Amino acid sequence: MPTTTYKERRGEIETYFDRTAADAWSKLTSDAPVSRVRATVRAGRDLMRAILLGWLPADLAGRRLLDAGCGTGALAVEAARRGATVVAIDVAPTLIALAQERCPKDLGVGSVKFLAGDMTDPALGTFDHVVAMDSVIHYRSEDVVKLLAQVAARTTGSILFTYAPRTALLAVMHAVGQLFPRGDRSPAIVPVSPKRLQQLIAAEPGLADWRCGRTQRVSRGFYTSQALELVHQ
Repeated sequence: MPTTTYKERRGEIETYFDRTAADAWSKLTSDAPVSRVRATVRAGRDLMRAILLGWLPADLAGRRLLDAGCGTGALAVEAARRGATVVAIDVAPTLIALAQERCPKDLGVGSVKFLAGDMTDPALGTFDHVVAMDSVIHYRSEDVVKLLAQVAARTTGSILFTYAPRTALLAVMHAVGQLFPRGDRSPAIVPVSPKRLQQLIAAEPGLADWRCGRTQRVSRGFYTSQALELVHQ
């Protein structure tokens, strides 16, 4: 089968989160009751968000942060409450509209600007920190590293992102997902081994001035994701 290009996969993700999964995602990222399976995903995402926020400075006043793949905006809001000027971007306009609706009016000295678009757009400007939580897990690892390199060219501090670590559970879940009708499927998650990902990062010229820092895995029921910190040298 031909390899799906980055643009094709990005289009699939936009369609899925903007239409098919919009209502489900709205419930998952709220306090609304959800199924037991989705409750584990919610708990896992809450923990992962706390980890990534914990890797950022406690005081973000005067700093510019890109929330790449912001979804409904929970991380962006917390960063703004610490004083950051946040640009929160997502491929799905429906999620951006929901994030704007949920965003508190008073964020102190911080602010959030929600945008529908591509996180690699140079027009977004430069940043001190970039966070991409569960937003690149649907892309091939080679494409992920190229995306990181494009973002790194406009980042001075750190890049925090998550990926799907290759595990037996994720392999089973991926196989089960293929049994559903194509119209009901979410874009497939692309697992990668931590060693392979770090090899790709080390070999990417656009990341020559960056090194891998902290890493942590979160496994909660049907949610498995691994965070990795890239630090500018």
